[in-house]
Amino acid sequence: MEDNFLTQLVSEPTREGAPLDLLFANREGLVGDVMIGGHLGHRDHEMIEFLILGEVKRVASRTATLDFWRADFGLLRRLVGRVPWEAVLKGKGVQEGWTLVQKEILKAQEQAVPMCQKTSWQGRRLAWLNRQLWLELRIKRRVYGLWKKGQATQEDYKDVVRLYREKIRRAKVQLELNLATAVKYSKKCFYKYINNKRRAKENLHPLLDVGGNTVTKDEEKAEVLNATFASVFSSKTSCSPGTQPPELEDRDGEQKKAPIIQGEMVSDLLHHLDTHKSMGLDGIHPRVLRELAEVLPKPLSIIYQQSWLTGEVPVDWRLANAMPIHKKGWKEGPENYKPVSLTLLLGKVMEHILLCAIA
Repeated sequence: MEDNFLTQLVSEPTREGAPLDLLFANREGLVGDVMIGGHLGHRDHEMIEFLILGEVKRVASRTATLDFWRADFGLLRRLVGRVPWEAVLKGKGVQEGWTLVQKEILKAQEQAVPMCQKTSWQGRRLAWLNRQLWLELRIKRRVYGLWKKGQATQEDYKDVVRLYREKIRRAKVQLELNLATAVKYSKKCFYKYINNKRRAKENLHPLLDVGGNTVTKDEEKAEVLNATFASVFSSKTSCSPGTQPPELEDRDGEQKKAPIIQGEMVSDLLHHLDTHKSMGLDGIHPRVLRELAEVLPKPLSIIYQQSWLTGEVPVDWRLANAMPIHKKGWKEGPENYKPVSLTLLLGKVMEHILLCAIA
């Protein structure tokens, strides 16, 4: 070791009174705070904990998200519900009316729902390690310290290890059972658990453009994917412009009258929104819409009714964020990706009402 300028830093036994596990460093000041900890799982060797004394670059996420744990939903409903919507929307077009409604919702959301950083200490904790079990595991470390000081026997420590090993096993089994039960209703928690198991998160793979050149910049990748998606998109429709779909015509050839969109239907659809879905370009979270299910039906039913009668649709209802999802094959080929569009939830509510009307 001296010939290779190595220093051994473990000075305590790690297995049955013998120092079988060693830690080497090639220079002083590289490693510090070397401690011998408890056992890892079923291993009979004790763990070696140490710090690497060096500068570590951490890429901190600056993504801000809504913190619904600290949200005041009562304030949210009061802010939106106090607006006299019939008077505000009177004489307004669909686009202007939607702009007013969106502005009020976003203002109330900003006041009632605080923001927080997306990453936190809770996000780095193991999924099966709840707070109660985390506090109990500290007892195991405390008993280990007593054993090392001679204030507890090795059998006492082994009994504690077996006890908490069983608790950890049960916690993992319970987590997997909960995930298997909830996957029928929400797949997001399941895939979040799977993604946390991955060692690294890969961004969009470098792509090949039409000339066979490799593109690595995000802007260039977006252009390549956009060109590919546009080339396979068909703008043909089953109805020519200016004609009425057969579902909206009676047997005698007369068009059906426009239905009256009731607030109860809008409220029911808002109550059944999936709060785990992503919000669209309007910046309104589905959890906010569901919490406002009792106060939003009035303005939304007015806008939906005007949109049905005039055929006008707000501009941002027709916009979407297209996310590329890899299907199969080699990842360099843009044709091996499919677009998944994220549209506005309130536009989807309008689509559901239309489908119910023409069914």
